[in-house]
Amino acid sequence: MEKRELGKSGIQVYPFCFGGNVFGWTADQKTSFTLLDAFVDAGFDFVDTADVYSKWLPGNTGGESETIIGKWLKQGGKRDKIILATKVGKPMGDDKKGLSKAYITQAVEASLNRLQTDYVDLYQSHDDDQDTPLAESLETFDDLIKQGKVRALGASNYGAERFKEALQVSEENGFARYETLQPEYNLYDREDYEYKYESLCRESNIGVITYYSLASGFLTGKYRSEADLNKSQRGGGVKKYLNGRGYKILAALDKVAEEYNATPAAVSLAWVMARPGITAPIASATSVQQTNDLAKAAQLNLSGEAIKILTTASNY
Repeated sequence: MEKRELGKSGIQVYPFCFGGNVFGWTADQKTSFTLLDAFVDAGFDFVDTADVYSKWLPGNTGGESETIIGKWLKQGGKRDKIILATKVGKPMGDDKKGLSKAYITQAVEASLNRLQTDYVDLYQSHDDDQDTPLAESLETFDDLIKQGKVRALGASNYGAERFKEALQVSEENGFARYETLQPEYNLYDREDYEYKYESLCRESNIGVITYYSLASGFLTGKYRSEADLNKSQRGGGVKKYLNGRGYKILAALDKVAEEYNATPAAVSLAWVMARPGITAPIASATSVQQTNDLAKAAQLNLSGEAIKILTTASNY
């Protein structure tokens, strides 16, 4: 299992990223600690979260995931064992949102306090803020790097042209650039990334960290009919995949998974990992068994034939 660089940042990660959106949502603090320990024990080091996780849960205010990770880091002394990514920009209540200098400066301190660390390895814009000039946001991020609070920058939910413009603004002004992009990408949801972003990311050497890498759990194979949708809190987001193309993808996954003695989920992630230009897929788990199953993806060296079977089945 070889490490991959986050763009041109010099930061190397193993090619599987644990999604911290479950911490404080479907995984309580005790479970979250166990999952993080299992992830590190399996040899991995890349954890992604955001200040807004998990504000959507009634009673939560945002910051729950970062707070849990911070307590885990403090308790286990494992800060030097992980590459820590978080995000800023999604609404946190009142006027706490966006990418203005004032808000980024305030938000990064709040994140560092919750995470109980003095630096973040990868600080990402969680949303494009069209009301703030790109130069203002990028200069602020650049200052955070100079202050040692952030090591590298990334972006999520940016339109392709806007992302390209952000790279140009950094180059023209001598600011640190976005080294990573976080797009939706998986065996089912391929078209948007492949058409709009893939060539730009590869030409510019941008690290790509994919979210919804398992299509909200559909690619684990546990949702095969509408009757299965109540199996988890996320089941409702899977209904759109229950169609001819979705079933074709599941059949291909079953075939390859049997050949490699692996789960459909691990095979799905291995396919993403094998795509040229991808740094690491993000996936989350709520049990140690799931974590270990997903971790096997990095050991699966899919053959050209296996990749072809999956790619053909998922053609759009």
